[in-house]
Amino acid sequence: MKTRGTALNPHNRFQPIATDRQVDDGWYQDPEDTLCPDSVATEVTDERVRTIISRNRSPDVPFDQSINPYRGCEHACIYCFARPTHAYWDLSPGLDFETRLIAKPNAADQLRRELDRPGYRPATIALGVNTDAYQPVERERGITRQLLEVLLEYRHPVSIITKGGLILRDLDLLSELASQRLCSVRVSLTTLDNNLKRTMEPRTAAPATRLKVLRELSAAGVPTGIIMGPVIPFVNDHELERILEAAATAGAIRASWILLRLPLELDELFQDWLQRHFPQRADHVMARMRDLRGGKSYQSEFGKRMTGSGPYADLIRQRFNRQARAVGLNREPEPALRTDLFRRPGGEQLGLL
Repeated sequence: MKTRGTALNPHNRFQPIATDRQVDDGWYQDPEDTLCPDSVATEVTDERVRTIISRNRSPDVPFDQSINPYRGCEHACIYCFARPTHAYWDLSPGLDFETRLIAKPNAADQLRRELDRPGYRPATIALGVNTDAYQPVERERGITRQLLEVLLEYRHPVSIITKGGLILRDLDLLSELASQRLCSVRVSLTTLDNNLKRTMEPRTAAPATRLKVLRELSAAGVPTGIIMGPVIPFVNDHELERILEAAATAGAIRASWILLRLPLELDELFQDWLQRHFPQRADHVMARMRDLRGGKSYQSEFGKRMTGSGPYADLIRQRFNRQARAVGLNREPEPALRTDLFRRPGGEQLGLL
């Protein structure tokens, strides 16, 4: 079974010298595939960070600050919009992104320092945006759990997006946060097809496990929802109605969708994946993507990059909204998480924010 998203390692655009990483030098050995990505072990490097809370000013996302406990993601989703960020660390957005990870072991200590600063004012922190906070390495490192412990101690609001079943390990912390309206969880649910899941997002939890996550979190009082992201024309768009129905049945109360995004090196990686796994429909997929993106593979403009434009985008939006209403999702506006409970242990408490 292939457990890597890609065998490609495209050139880092910030490096002046390009090297051919696809030469068969004997490193990869497989009877049927001389470039077998399974032969590459995950390598984790520690980074002592000086800051942990990232600020965001994008009008396309519903949060202003976020925390990423890791750089890179072993889940290996071929479509991950965060892949190009690995180039900033002199690594490739391809195979390096999913095999050469960077962990932040002092993340919890740094979070305490930042929350203790006199000028800090609480606002919901999105945990796991450019990485999945519950990817496999978290089982051993436990950085995400340490962060949640700090957030609970400070009574600080947090929202989580994940594809990992490991989140249920932290049900005790999440339920306590949720009891004070300090937590919400979104599960990324892109397909109910196990075969498609294995090729598109190899090391993520199975669809059935993600539905289990929704059920158990919801039963514990944690507000849950799903993100159908990305919607990929002719690959998973036909599942839209079934995914929403399954999510609602599992206890989700909210849902949203995001169109496939192909920034920078991700365009090459995704098209290679298409040709390998869906050669007969690859041209149709990319033709539809260009229709949605003004003739290009990608548009970065705010307001368009998440959903695209044109008749297909309108059709997906109509289908999504109609089915969400039919199964009882998004019935009420989502209540904001509380910020008025924020306190600094042993110090100042901020109220009425």
